[in-house]
This record gives sequence, structure tokens and C-alpha cells, in this order.
Amino acid sequence: MITLAIETATTACSIALRTASGEVHERLLDTQRRHTEVLTAGINDALSEFQLSVRDLTAIVVDRGPGLFTGLRVGLATARGLADALGVPLLGVTSLEILAHEAAPTSSTEQILALVDGRRGEVFAQTFRSSTSLLALSPAEVRTPQDVVIEWGTSGLPVTVVGDGAQRYRELFGLLPNISIVDIVHPSPATALRLLDLVATGDVSPLYLREADAVANFSTRGGVA
Repeated sequence: MITLAIETATTACSIALRTASGEVHERLLDTQRRHTEVLTAGINDALSEFQLSVRDLTAIVVDRGPGLFTGLRVGLATARGLADALGVPLLGVTSLEILAHEAAPTSSTEQILALVDGRRGEVFAQTFRSSTSLLALSPAEVRTPQDVVIEWGTSGLPVTVVGDGAQRYRELFGLLPNISIVDIVHPSPATALRLLDLVATGDVSPLYLREADAVANFSTRGGVA
């Protein structure tokens, strides 16, 4: 199978391609939120590098969030458009699942907290337990970093935090001795490909968790009756 993974949930836009030989090739396209400009061209360039075209794709996997609203829309729209045009399966994974699975092999703790920077002083968070397999212990939710620190400071349980949310609030999380921070910033599309048989599903509905920034700003200014 020749499978494409699309990752646009954070400020980074990246893709990964699994060729017919089973090799996985990952490419970072941009880190400045220019997803609309770089995604389609990046896909075509990656396929061309291996003498392939979009017609050779047999499946597509996409990160469905949570993450930044505009980036998610770009990735999901592109993935759906390709899958519909080619008549191939479209599968979804979440940004938090990807981050947790990526951190698990090197985690020194049983519990892993995946954090995606949600802006507005918030993070998208989900806790997982790593043993023989990775199990979600909580739903994906919107939290403040302060609430996260209070929760884990109160419990005292050792936990590994991962994601750009952990990096943005690194100084705050570093106050607790039971929190270990791993330097994995963005969800990896190559990891998404490895999750196809584990957690990927046919559910590709966007996991926004909250309204878009533009809507929130409009409401705050009194634009909604």
C-alpha cells in the first residue's frame, strides 16, 4: 500500500509517505502556519521524488485534531478531497494520540500527558497510560496550564508531558519534580502511519474542542446578540 499521512494540527505542516516497499519518508513543509500555501505542492513534490502520482495512493490518514482551527481545516479538506477523488480509504487519528505514542518508547513514567498549544492561554490535553499498549485515561479536553500544574502537583504522580503545549509552558511545568518534559514538539505524520492498525478510524470529523478564534473574538466584542 502507498499511504499518505497529512499533519496540519499545529504551527507545523508536514506529511509522510509510505511507499510500496513499506519504507516511511517524512517531510516537514513549513513551521509558520502557511499550510494553505505549502501542503498541496509539498504532497506533489514528495510523490514526484519517488516517481509516483496521486493516482498511486491507496489510502490517506489525517490528523483530525485537536489543534489550530485554520490548519485543521486545510488538512482535513485536502485529505477528504484526495480520498473522494481517488476513491481510497480516509482514516483519522488525533494529534494527542500521535504525541503520546511518539513519547511512549522513551518515557520514564507510566503516565503520559499530551499537550497541544491551543493559544488563548489554553492547551488541548489528554492523559494516557503506557504499559504493554497505550490506553487513554481521559478524554481530550481544553485546560489551562495552571490547572494542569495544580492537578499533577496535587496528585504527585510521575508523568511525562509532550507536545508544543508542554514546550510553550515549559517553565511552569518545570516547577514540579514529578513532571518530566520530553522534547517532542509537533505530532509526526510518520507516527500517524504507524498507528493505522492501532487507533486509526474512519472517523475524520474535526476534533476542534472549541470554536474558532475569529468567532470567539467576534462574540467577545459584542457582535453576537
